Amino acid sequence: MGRRRYRYDDRRNRYDDDRVEDVYGQSAGAIGGLIIVLGILYAIKDRTGLPWPAAVLLTVGVLVGLGYLAWRIKTEVVRRWARQPAEVSSEVLAQESPAGGDVPHPELTRALVRTGAIGKDDVIPLHDVDTRVLDVGTQYTFLLPEGGTHEDVAKRLGPIGSMLGVTRLHLKLETSRHTEREVRLLVLKEPPFSRLFAPPSREQIRAFEGIPLGHDVTGALSGVETFDGASMLIAGMSQMGKTTLLNGLITCLCVAYGDDFDMILLDGKFIGLARFAKIALRYESSTEPAVLENMLDDLISEVDNRYAEIEKAIRARQQKPRFRRLFFIVDEAADFYASNGSKESRELVSRVEDKSRYVVAKALESGVSVIFLTQRPDKDAIPVNVRAQFQYRACLYVDSEGAAKVTLGDSYFTTMAPINPVLLNPKHKGQAVLFVHGASTHIRGFNFPDDFIWDVIDEAHDRRQKHLSAAPDTPLKKAIDVLRDKGVEFMATADLAPALGITEPRAGERGKQLSKLLGVSPGKDESGVVRGYWLSDLTTAFRAGS
Repeated sequence: MGRRRYRYDDRRNRYDDDRVEDVYGQSAGAIGGLIIVLGILYAIKDRTGLPWPAAVLLTVGVLVGLGYLAWRIKTEVVRRWARQPAEVSSEVLAQESPAGGDVPHPELTRALVRTGAIGKDDVIPLHDVDTRVLDVGTQYTFLLPEGGTHEDVAKRLGPIGSMLGVTRLHLKLETSRHTEREVRLLVLKEPPFSRLFAPPSREQIRAFEGIPLGHDVTGALSGVETFDGASMLIAGMSQMGKTTLLNGLITCLCVAYGDDFDMILLDGKFIGLARFAKIALRYESSTEPAVLENMLDDLISEVDNRYAEIEKAIRARQQKPRFRRLFFIVDEAADFYASNGSKESRELVSRVEDKSRYVVAKALESGVSVIFLTQRPDKDAIPVNVRAQFQYRACLYVDSEGAAKVTLGDSYFTTMAPINPVLLNPKHKGQAVLFVHGASTHIRGFNFPDDFIWDVIDEAHDRRQKHLSAAPDTPLKKAIDVLRDKGVEFMATADLAPALGITEPRAGERGKQLSKLLGVSPGKDESGVVRGYWLSDLTTAFRAGS
């Protein structure tokens, strides 16, 4: 211990001695400088004969001028010295490049090496990178070294974003259909959807190859290729823009499909889908599981009839019949799977669960697509055997990774380039992660003006009315006109049969004759007692046969 203290004290004493010598040196230099200045001052006065005040001012001016000149020379030397390495950096990189003389792209090579997307001795050659400056950011298209694949980049997008000074949401990765090595990486210059893109026109919606759901981060339309054979689950926390997203989707359906589709709507929010009731085959506003069960029963009957026609065509070696598209849309779907704890309620919810799974799973091949929305993405909100049947998923902002997995699937975060919905900015309503066929896209739903939506609805309604009016008079059309003239949604067989000229007094025989005349099976009213016909069923049958 004594030796260590001695060494420390020795160093301190040497430091104090150096400091004292430094003071002596600076003092001597200052005295010398002062003597030189006085000498220069005396020489100037003696040579020019100026008085002392003028000589002092002249001397100070000369010294200041010399000091400024020295500063300018030093600045220029430093600037040129700092610029020279930048001018020769490419040559230096080429000499030091481990890739046989290829100049590496500095940002991409550094980011991919440091994150492990490529080997530490690999580079992304500068001449192989196609850089395009877009309005929203910079897009790089490049080839990975041999043996590398786009998955190596996709799995590390978060760390790569960190290396580039941005977040995961600033990055959009596209892969090539020609080679596994080609990667297209977009780096946004500002957070996604900082600016609201203008909603598309009718022409843009019709020109899109499929059904658009929103804009991607570049402002391009993004959506799904088709709803044929597919259903969709949309989930997210309250006030995150689910209804806006859905309203935009239905508006695009009306524009893209025209009159070639029908909708059955169950509005668990009471007002979320109300504006589309005018063009829906059937619209119900309720949160009662019994209402959902009744609508599912009707759908099951329609699906079974369609499958019977498909089987008949197959046996006859004919082409599969083409059915009219039918969308069953339920807002706040989770409410219909909650029981009040009683035995009857639990049994009802159990039946609703089984029938929902049947419709979502089996309806796909018959032209029926199901769209469920919920603001409760909890694991028990919508039964797993129902959730598992949805091919398309869209998750808006949620507050936990578990809630995201409920919507997007338990294995979602092991897929290629996943986007965590927890990271979405809740201030920008309508943002969602769209997961389709194993690929994720960050979108923001269309915020159509109300006037545009109402115009689309009115146009769709007018077209359907004209189509119905122009159709030849048939018993089915007459039945529809009877119900519409009366302003009712349901009419008992006993009341409808006489209006169509059936006078059979026996109830059973009268019902058979009416069903055969219309080609539609009767149903029951909301009480489940009175047999008759719903306007929605008659309209569906008419549209399917027209």
